[in-house]
Order: sequence, then structure tokens, then C-alpha cells
Amino acid sequence: MNETRRDRDAEGRARNARPRDGLGRPLPYGTPGVERQPEGVVRTPSETLREAQRLLDAGMPFHAHEVFEDAWKSGPEDERELWRGLAQLAVGLTHSARGNTAGGARLLRRGAGALAPFTASGPHGIAAAGLSDWARQLADRVAAGPTIDAAAEAPRLRR
Repeated sequence: MNETRRDRDAEGRARNARPRDGLGRPLPYGTPGVERQPEGVVRTPSETLREAQRLLDAGMPFHAHEVFEDAWKSGPEDERELWRGLAQLAVGLTHSARGNTAGGARLLRRGAGALAPFTASGPHGIAAAGLSDWARQLADRVAAGPTIDAAAEAPRLRR
């Protein structure tokens, strides 16, 4: 890339083309990275959960966050907070695994709070109550300082 120009996608929108590692950290140009999630994909809730779980299990919560973000932006208004909360859990796990324990704990707690209205109903089979508990417990652990392994800490999204 020319340092005076921004990377652009096929539609001309600014988009960083640097490769990324499994936790979403940018790598130098020309370095092999992991495949990025396409943006703006409209999936069913079941497809969203299946893809996000696959990515979480693979230790790629940053990429799972992008899947949840698509659902948040394209889903029905009354579910946006649900998907936003799940995205916050994934990015909280990302920051925690990167060693940003304060930011990771904060986002995990924020995501747990966003899921609170859904804990009784658990839409789409989402284990909202269990995920809230998981996020708060993990936030307490990472706030104490240890960097965690994202794959080892991957939550179960469904009941």
C-alpha cells in the first residue's frame, strides 16, 4: 500500500487490507494471516450462532464479534441489544486474550449487562443467563491480571 493512500475495498470504502492474526491484531503487509470475516452478511440467528461458536471454539473471538455485529446491524430492532451484547462478550474475550485485562473485563461486564433483559427468554436457544454468569466470572478473573487463552475460555452460546 502507498503510505499516502488508504486501503479501499471493491466498492471504494476505506478498509484496512493488512492481514490479521486469530485475535484480530494487524500484521505487517505480506504476512500470512487468518481469513477475515466478510462484512454485511445477513444470516439467520441459527447460522449466526453456529458460525460464531465455530470461531469462538477456534480461539478467534474477534472474528466471532464481527459475525455478531452483522446480526446486530441487520436483525430486528427488538433483538439488536441481544446481538450487541454477544458482540461485546466476544470483543471482551478478545481484549482479555490480548492482555488488555482492564478493557477486557469492562467489555465482558458491559456485554453481560446487555444480555440481562434476555436471560429469562433466551431467544433462539441462546443461554443468555449462563453467558451473563460466564462473562462476569471471567471479568473478575481477568481483572486480577492473567492473560487468558481465548479457545480455552470459549463459552457455549446455546443452552
